[in-house]
Amino acid sequence: MNSHTQTTEPKTGRPNPLGFASVDRLLLQFTIPSIVAMLVSSLYNIVDQFFIGRSVGELGNAATNISFPLSISCLALALLFGVGGASSFNLSMGRGEHEKAVGYLGNAAVMLFGCGVVLCVISQLFLDPLLAAFGSPDAVLPYARVYTRIVSFGFPFLILTTGSAHLIRADGRPKIAMLCNLTGAVINTILDALFVFVFQWGMAGAAAATVIGQMFSAGLALWFLSHAKTVTIRRVHLIPRRDTLLTILSLGAAPFSNQVAMMLVQIVMNQSLKYYGSLSVYGESVPIACAGIITKVNQVFLSFIIGISQGLQPIVSFNYGAKKYDRVRTAYLHAAGCGFVLALTAFFLFQFAPRQIISIFGNGSEEYYLFAVRYFHIYLFFTFLNFLQPITSNFFTAIGKPKRGVFLSLTRQIIFLLPLLLLFPLFLGIDGIMYAGPIADLAAGITAILMVAAELRQKEV
Repeated sequence: MNSHTQTTEPKTGRPNPLGFASVDRLLLQFTIPSIVAMLVSSLYNIVDQFFIGRSVGELGNAATNISFPLSISCLALALLFGVGGASSFNLSMGRGEHEKAVGYLGNAAVMLFGCGVVLCVISQLFLDPLLAAFGSPDAVLPYARVYTRIVSFGFPFLILTTGSAHLIRADGRPKIAMLCNLTGAVINTILDALFVFVFQWGMAGAAAATVIGQMFSAGLALWFLSHAKTVTIRRVHLIPRRDTLLTILSLGAAPFSNQVAMMLVQIVMNQSLKYYGSLSVYGESVPIACAGIITKVNQVFLSFIIGISQGLQPIVSFNYGAKKYDRVRTAYLHAAGCGFVLALTAFFLFQFAPRQIISIFGNGSEEYYLFAVRYFHIYLFFTFLNFLQPITSNFFTAIGKPKRGVFLSLTRQIIFLLPLLLLFPLFLGIDGIMYAGPIADLAAGITAILMVAAELRQKEV
């Protein structure tokens, strides 16, 4: 049976609208700013790719792809503590555990910045071995070294901004979360044009613009987080507590695992593209450059899907904690419907305008365009199913079932795609890399449907 108890915000004493407002209105309120925030985050990579492609060329584009696993690492840590902290906060608020809830916000914020510092130090100390492990060809290494060494100084700010957006959104201020990301992206774009085109600083200019934009975003996020709307964060809440962190880690494990899986696949992908590309007409650098651009274009589409899943999180978490299971079911189904429409739109763009998309990021040889078009057509063929896994994985995390969320987050990248990336090229060469993608997407989509259908049939949901 559903509970109709209205939990209240401790600062105002009013019923929390997450528990009674229209689900569709809440989805719009939370998903649109979340989508914009994710789009803005992806713009950091896209903008750099645009200016580097136009000024440095193919080798510069390949260099940003070599550096991309570190960017994925940042996002993984941001989701681990951001989504984990936000889910813990909303579940506790739904249960009326206000003091416990605020501890999740404080601990998550401290860990976000701390992990960024650690990742920065590791990147500075082991830069060349990392770039070699990520599959950098010799011709690309100097460009990747310059870009990554500078960008790594921004890791603490990038992780804090991205993770804090989830915490601020969980506090009921999705527009503020969007503002924090948007400010940095605008600054990055302006400085990219100035540093790369006007000052002719190349890779170093693009990297410096990125770091400066991230610093501004992090400053805003920190200020708004310290002035929370529904709770008051005090110094005691910033002291890491074992039980608090374990809860955060358990609920952030699914999105974290998904990103780590993406990072591992990206590394294997780069190594495979380098090796099998050298055995083909494309050469070592062309496949890496093309795949890097296409991955980041696909990230724009995924920003919509991940934004929907993130906007869904506070609605689902709060109502599940308050035992309002009809609202949980309705929110998931409506979010999945929106995801399908967006995924279908992306499918048509990728299938019918691939050359036009790749041309935005500079010119290349005929082999460059040939590989890019084939990669769009084959690797991204099942794009129209790719909304299922992210939304469903985050759904399980949001209702406090992280093990299912973790499993689902690993299906596409680790359980299906990684073995296929290792197996198919042995028989099909570089084409095997392309065909591994759609098969993994189909298998992951079917798995997500089966798991969520079983969950929604249960009495408690």
